[in-house]
Amino acid sequence: MSNFSDQIRASLSLIRRLKHKFGAPAVTRSFTTAEGHRPTIVHKRSLDILHDPWFNRGTAFSMTERDRLDLRGLLPPNVMSSEQQIERFMVDLKRLEVQARDGPSDPNALAKWRILNRLHDRNETMYHKVLIANIEEYAPIVYTPTVGLVCQNYSGLFRRPRGMYFSAEDCGEMMSMVYNWPADQVSVDMIVVTDGSRILGLGDLGVQGIGIAIGKLDLYVAAAGINPQRVLPVMIDVGTNNEKLLKDPLYLGLQQHRLDGDEYLSVIDEFMEAVFTRWPNVIVQFEDFQSKWAFKLLQRYRNTYRMFNDDVQGTAGVAIAGLLGAVRAQGRPMIDFPKQKIVVAGAGSAGIGVLNAARKTMARMLGNTETAFDSATRQFWVVDAEGLITEARENVDPEALPFTRKVKEIERQGLREGASLEEVVKQVKPDVLLGLSAVGGLFSKEVLEALKSSTSTRPAIFAMSNPTKNAECTPEEAFSIVGENIIFASGSPFMDVDLGNGHVGHCNQGNNMYLFPGIGLGTLLSGSRIISDGMLQAAAECLASYMTEEEVLQGMIYPPISKIRDITKEVAAAVVKEAVEEDLAEGYRDVDARELKKLSENKEELLNYVQINMWVPEYPTLVFKKD
Repeated sequence: MSNFSDQIRASLSLIRRLKHKFGAPAVTRSFTTAEGHRPTIVHKRSLDILHDPWFNRGTAFSMTERDRLDLRGLLPPNVMSSEQQIERFMVDLKRLEVQARDGPSDPNALAKWRILNRLHDRNETMYHKVLIANIEEYAPIVYTPTVGLVCQNYSGLFRRPRGMYFSAEDCGEMMSMVYNWPADQVSVDMIVVTDGSRILGLGDLGVQGIGIAIGKLDLYVAAAGINPQRVLPVMIDVGTNNEKLLKDPLYLGLQQHRLDGDEYLSVIDEFMEAVFTRWPNVIVQFEDFQSKWAFKLLQRYRNTYRMFNDDVQGTAGVAIAGLLGAVRAQGRPMIDFPKQKIVVAGAGSAGIGVLNAARKTMARMLGNTETAFDSATRQFWVVDAEGLITEARENVDPEALPFTRKVKEIERQGLREGASLEEVVKQVKPDVLLGLSAVGGLFSKEVLEALKSSTSTRPAIFAMSNPTKNAECTPEEAFSIVGENIIFASGSPFMDVDLGNGHVGHCNQGNNMYLFPGIGLGTLLSGSRIISDGMLQAAAECLASYMTEEEVLQGMIYPPISKIRDITKEVAAAVVKEAVEEDLAEGYRDVDARELKKLSENKEELLNYVQINMWVPEYPTLVFKKD
């Protein structure tokens, strides 16, 4: 919805339908106003308002507001609309991009991040308005791949604190510390937390990893309409094993080696207890934890708290949606997915997360029996840094054990323990080559040449590692070596490839942004006690079916980022519906579980329920009240 009036009209329309269907009491209380447009009580005026990014609207303050808030004379006399403000900002941004660069080695993308961050620091509403209106251009700036550069340089870029920092030195104090966050009028709905141990494919960046949590929450606001006053980026600093940072006198984090074992767990346990004590309904997304802890923490907390791990579960969901889309692009129904032969490069948290999700999806299509799971497992060949993983391998990661191949079986295929990726692709002739290795260029010319012998009429290549330099191959390499009739997807954005004669090789970005905002929003609006596998599966299948048949046959398996608000709305509705069906939903605000169940029976009303609870960046009415 473009403005407040449209939001209210949609709200009132839904109320009337609900009244007609369910009786007068229905859910009228819940839809009296749209999210983000309730009058805001402020306890400050004059320069204090202008210096507060939550309330500052700069030259957009009307003369009446300037009088009411003691701002007359503190701003230029010309009152500007928010549209005029954005136009002026965009002109300045284009002019300042080069000037903002910190020397010739500073990439242009990082210069854009600096300018946007300055806007973020002074005017939250306008920042999010700019981001939403230009999401295709700026999502790669506030998130991958530019956020990787930001995290690497965060100690030098730090200007204004954003989020909270819990460290190993705060043990025993976290329960009181959490009340330092100024959220008196509103509660926190969404937390993204990292320990900085595995930022994208860049390794241990310690406290500088806070940048990834900030970037993710920017996307929660832009894509899901989570109110920015209700989000909290968190860094848990337990030290770093990055020797460069340990010796850097300007590093902002603890300069000690990482805690491990029970000491580490006790820090995370205390944090989780503290945030859920203050905000019992908050959702916590774990982000960029190293593989050794990602699965353990997920299993430790997922049945107790409203939490999920985006690297394990979000990446898996986006990959599943893409894999199902690839089946459709081959001209086959999605139910044929269990017949796909898939070679997976990478056995870290993301790789194993995708494998588990893909196996569950296949098994569900085959009847969810033990035999179905066994059959599904045999469709995967997993290759890590030491080659093909088989039962002959010693010290296999427990999470990868189910996917080890039997020695006799692979010998019949002409393979062996530790066989190279090229050998595996040549012998298996897979339908899909899936990269989650974080090794740039892993899909070499030889590997791609081997894929030309695929038994599929349209093989799919997923080079999913981030950031861009870690992509297993580029779309140009894939289309030029394997051929035009392929499906290509990547984790970072690439341009489509001109194949000549008016043909285009589509590069599909399998960005987690397609799912995690909808998973978070759907969980929030359902009031689900946990985030179940069924809710994650519903999100993935919703994304997979979003594209039309014509689009997938052209090789487009993911939608354009420009549609992200609509995609998120659909995904969130699917998550709410699944939570209701699993009897997990407890309701949101004044919408109880019974009312939510009735809403979920009508897709249009459920989508409207989601949409009117999505925050839009409009300046709120400010009402001054003395303390």
